[in-house]
Amino acid sequence: MDGVKRTFNAWAKNGRAEKMEREHSYSVLRRLESVEVPRRFLDVGCGNGWLVRRMASSPECQKAVGIDKSPKMIQNAKKRAYSAKESYVATDVESWRHRGKFDLVFSMEALYYADSVDEALAAIYRLMAPGATLICGTDFYRENEATRWWAGEMKITMHLMSRAQWRGALRRAGLEPSTRTITNPDGSKKWKRSVGTLFVSGTKPHAVPAPHHNKQG
Repeated sequence: MDGVKRTFNAWAKNGRAEKMEREHSYSVLRRLESVEVPRRFLDVGCGNGWLVRRMASSPECQKAVGIDKSPKMIQNAKKRAYSAKESYVATDVESWRHRGKFDLVFSMEALYYADSVDEALAAIYRLMAPGATLICGTDFYRENEATRWWAGEMKITMHLMSRAQWRGALRRAGLEPSTRTITNPDGSKKWKRSVGTLFVSGTKPHAVPAPHHNKQG
């Protein structure tokens, strides 16, 4: 079992998943408040499924899927499910094979655990419908000096990237990136109030129509 899966299995059992929900909900919901509810939603690294459940509760959402490398997290999410629109899969995004496409893909504090961020983003790109949006959030980024120690504490793969590096990664995946930082004035830690959570987003281009050739004569 790899270190990421082992770590998050433990967190699923010791209540850390619920703590992450509480710590992330303010910035996540602030970031999503201006985003139209999608018909098809995917959460990469869904944890206990709190955001999937929230999306599924909207009448506009027809399908809400959460994936996570941790089987224990997925078990917790399934136990909390209350809508037939929800589904949860224990998998990493790189190896997941899913036929349908999604209109909004969200990922919070998950992509930097991937063996390769570029490969994870390439897999997400394949899951996005034309015109779909990816939003990924992180507190672990180079400009936030207060969280750099996490990598040493966790002792698992964690890619520490700057805003510019995140933008470059999304651009390499075929998405035109933008960034936004959200602070929490009531945050329990100083960096939450001053530095904040970084969100990087990008939209998949619509398919380019084939050129139209007029017949002469």
